[in-house]
Amino acid sequence: MTRIISLTALVAALATFSAARPSSHTHAVHEKRGAISARWSNAMRVRSDADMHVKIGLRQSNLHHGHDILMDVSNPSSKNYRKFWTEEDVHNMFAPSDESVSAVKHWLADSGIHDIRITHSDNKGWLAFIASGDELENLLHTDFYEYIDSETGDKAIAAEQYHVPKHIQGHIDYITPGIRLPYLRKRSNVNKIYKPAQTRHVPKFAPMSANTIACDKLITPDCVAALYNIPKATVTPSPNNSLGIFEENDYYTQSDLDSFFTHFPSYKIPNGTAPTPAFIDGAKAPEHFGGSESNLDFMLAYPIIYPQNITLYQTDDPYYATGSHSQGYFNTFLDAIDGSYCTSCYAGECGNDPLDPIYPDVNSTSGYKGKLMCGVYKPTNVISISYVGSEDSIPRYYYERQCNEFMKLGLRGVSVFFASGDSGVASRNGCLGNNTIFNPERPASCPYITSVGATKLPENRTVNDPEVAANDPAGHPYISAFASGGGFSNVFSIPNYQADAVANYFEKHNPPYPYYNGSILGENGGLYNRSGRGYPDVSANGDNIAVYNNGKYTINGGTSASAPIFASIVNRIIDERIAAGKSGPLGFLNPILYKNADAFNDITEGTNSGCGTDGFSTAPGWDPVTGLGTPNYPKLKEVLLNI
Repeated sequence: MTRIISLTALVAALATFSAARPSSHTHAVHEKRGAISARWSNAMRVRSDADMHVKIGLRQSNLHHGHDILMDVSNPSSKNYRKFWTEEDVHNMFAPSDESVSAVKHWLADSGIHDIRITHSDNKGWLAFIASGDELENLLHTDFYEYIDSETGDKAIAAEQYHVPKHIQGHIDYITPGIRLPYLRKRSNVNKIYKPAQTRHVPKFAPMSANTIACDKLITPDCVAALYNIPKATVTPSPNNSLGIFEENDYYTQSDLDSFFTHFPSYKIPNGTAPTPAFIDGAKAPEHFGGSESNLDFMLAYPIIYPQNITLYQTDDPYYATGSHSQGYFNTFLDAIDGSYCTSCYAGECGNDPLDPIYPDVNSTSGYKGKLMCGVYKPTNVISISYVGSEDSIPRYYYERQCNEFMKLGLRGVSVFFASGDSGVASRNGCLGNNTIFNPERPASCPYITSVGATKLPENRTVNDPEVAANDPAGHPYISAFASGGGFSNVFSIPNYQADAVANYFEKHNPPYPYYNGSILGENGGLYNRSGRGYPDVSANGDNIAVYNNGKYTINGGTSASAPIFASIVNRIIDERIAAGKSGPLGFLNPILYKNADAFNDITEGTNSGCGTDGFSTAPGWDPVTGLGTPNYPKLKEVLLNI
């Protein structure tokens, strides 16, 4: 029998529907949806014979222990320090238990859905099967409807709530279709939530310099080396230590790279030097007309690490990379370096989210027609990512799941560096509440990555003088204002490795703003979350960087510059470790960095303005503007070489 009931009839029949499949005393509501946007309209009851593609996300094991496990292998005082896990070890640790798999399968079999109909994912994360509309409604004691977004025409099947046996609840994360409706997107094409942390450049020729005389006006590779005491590379690079750099919707230009290499001949980087491609889901590079973000990354990294090479993680085909058709970010990258991420479940998300690109890409004639790439690339020891967005721009579960994946990468020995953002205590999405509450950036605020802020060399100072926090008003020198991103997360609490540093900042340099604690945004007029994870962790120069872009010698900047500088330094030190006969990977670095603050040049001048305020202030020791400070290569090398 076909059942179609219009929305107008829905109100009149609510009592009937709620009573249609009453939950017995053995069942409990597993998920229940609250109010939804008025854009979701014309709810129609699903057909009784409709094919429903069902996924049951099994609850991961030990995820609540993930933080402690990572700290155990990342803390130099632990007996398990740097005893990194294999990919298989990580998968097995967090995979659902055999007990969960068995319990859920027995429940399904008792409901008429036998094992022969069920597909179990390779990583054990979910069970999938096809059921009729009637079967699924009877299984979950609920009614399903087809919803339509009145603005975009997007359709989705969902229920207001659903039930599962009480003894099954602890084994299930969530079920799809369930209560969730897709993240609403705008009717017209929009840019992605995420953008390169800084892609501005001054549309003029910058003065040429290949020494350290005018570093207050132009930061060249020689200036970076002088600021942080980085010597020219002398060891033979390890073939297993390529530096990883992430790019999306921005492409390097080989001619620009060659011009840059020619401009700085002392680094002896031959023309034609280019990153090793790790193209993900139809991505391609280089392009003839380059992007300032990619050129900036490579022109900063190569002089530090050469003759070591770079691995380019370029993601997504042009249809999705432009940002017009997907709002998510990083999931396809994480899929490609960890196959289990393609199917793992967390907080209502199993596999890729509706925000993410969908492959094969049937929406574009030139789109990638292959399957979503899962686990095809091994992650490099160090990965630099200069893309950021605000914490509030996507669902919390989406961000938490990605942050957990960075935790797992740390367990495998991968060091991940993120730019902290270019909008001070705000974000590119603006401020929160009544436009006064500080808006933290992500993934910069994830506690399992190293967040890198930006510094600058003020006018009339030399490379032997202290840097200050990068904070430039609009037009000086960039088109828009730029302030190094920093603050306190609204999602993650203060991790133990930085607890003393944050407490010291609050005790000795208390910010002059009201604050709130926890998840009640703006409580008592607060502007920031006093109990949130502080960021950035470290910093490096990010202002007036010399680059070639589309044939012009000019300047660029932002924390986009800071992240690859710091990541390149760590990558160089790993080469030094390998040359000294030691194991290379260093994994998650924050615990050891916070224990060795004397390996940094402390930044004590400047603020990160935003949201109508001066933002936070730098201070002796860690601060939420420049973190622990900028690297001192010899001191940091000594710390990391001798652990």
